[in-house]
Amino acid sequence: MARDFPLVPEAVAPVQTKLRSIRTALPAPESIPVLQTLLDTEPIAMTGQPPTLWDHAEGFQVYDRWGNCWIDWSSGVLVTNAGHSHPAIVAAIVAQAQAKLLTNYAFPTELRARLTKRLSDLLPAPMKKIFLLTVGSETVECAIKLCRAHGAKVGGRGKNVIVSYEKAFHGRTMGSQQAGGIPVLKDWIVNLDPGFVQVPFPDGFRTTDTSFAGFEQSLAAQGVTPDRVAGVILETYQGGSAAFAPVEYMQQMRAWCDQHGVLLVCDEVQAGFGRTGTLWGFSHYGIVPDLTTWGKGVSSSLPLAFIAGAPEILDMFPPGSMSSTHTGNPVCVAAALANIDVILGEGLPERARAMGEILHGHLEALRAKYPARIGAVSGKGLVAGVHCIQEGGIEPDADLAFAVVKRCWQRGVLMFNPVGFGGATVKICPPLVISEEALEESCAVLSAVFAELVTGK
Repeated sequence: MARDFPLVPEAVAPVQTKLRSIRTALPAPESIPVLQTLLDTEPIAMTGQPPTLWDHAEGFQVYDRWGNCWIDWSSGVLVTNAGHSHPAIVAAIVAQAQAKLLTNYAFPTELRARLTKRLSDLLPAPMKKIFLLTVGSETVECAIKLCRAHGAKVGGRGKNVIVSYEKAFHGRTMGSQQAGGIPVLKDWIVNLDPGFVQVPFPDGFRTTDTSFAGFEQSLAAQGVTPDRVAGVILETYQGGSAAFAPVEYMQQMRAWCDQHGVLLVCDEVQAGFGRTGTLWGFSHYGIVPDLTTWGKGVSSSLPLAFIAGAPEILDMFPPGSMSSTHTGNPVCVAAALANIDVILGEGLPERARAMGEILHGHLEALRAKYPARIGAVSGKGLVAGVHCIQEGGIEPDADLAFAVVKRCWQRGVLMFNPVGFGGATVKICPPLVISEEALEESCAVLSAVFAELVTGK
């Protein structure tokens, strides 16, 4: 269970640099009434993040009202790839709001046609059909629906198994949580669908067997034959760890799916739109999936998501049978069109790759310095997972990870609460516009925090 921050202001050392400012106790005393109102009126499940009362955010910085400013290493949970409040995106949102078209359900608009055409032109064949939705969980639910419909079409109703991965996260709706690989998150479902099975994710750290034979052996051990599999879904990198599968593994997976009439689904909700140093995360594998699910970085701001695939897959259902109330909301679509222009026009995938080399260089040096407390560093581009472990083994150390996040927050570097196996992975994912100066400064904060927590110095 995630650790929480008490709503009691704690005196911290002041920080003042060109890029960071901590001037108050944390949480800021003046913010407590608002934070308490949220605690009183929202589910307790909404707590768990560093209690910074966001006032505004620009570029790679987040501000409260009381003079505190953080370098953002969260991107608002991997949303703001183009940076917070990018002027071009803000202008597009304002212009569309002033155009007096704020919603239109599934009725057609020129704006929606522009976005689906843009995405269809950018994505590799056969992903030429685009279904716009609202959040990533919706896209995963749709992918499950399409996989099972396709499975029944090519192999009968017995071809319905969805294979996913241990430790995976695909969303919080019922189907997406059954596809997820974190048991505690689906205890509430009680009567789990037996057509969902998980296999070990070949990260090379928690799962040392990274061979494709391990995938086949895991299926066989669970009594699942290839003719029963409708789809294989995986995060392009695992959200909880930022770990990628080996390239050879994924290429063998692509061949296996082709051989057995199985749809391969890459969940790009966290990986897409430049985050990993390429426009699409799956590009690292040298493959093209059958279906891809997207969200977060598609707009760098407002709620928008989509699923992409071949026409023969996306067109399996008749008119009116796949829809969403806010499908292609005009204001969100305007933000997405502007965001794509920014990501491509400013070369943000290339920037993420260059800045990622700096980030991962610092993180690998930190791991080499504290090998007994950092078990692995995962990720590519501007996403990374630092896996905190207990001394003397590889058991996760959630206390250390939480302390790292808390102390970085107190020094002006903002991250969300630790994630991943055992809640012990410190996730680093700044906006792709972060400057080299800001990246160096925030890495120095992380290094100093680890030194204090591990060595007491």
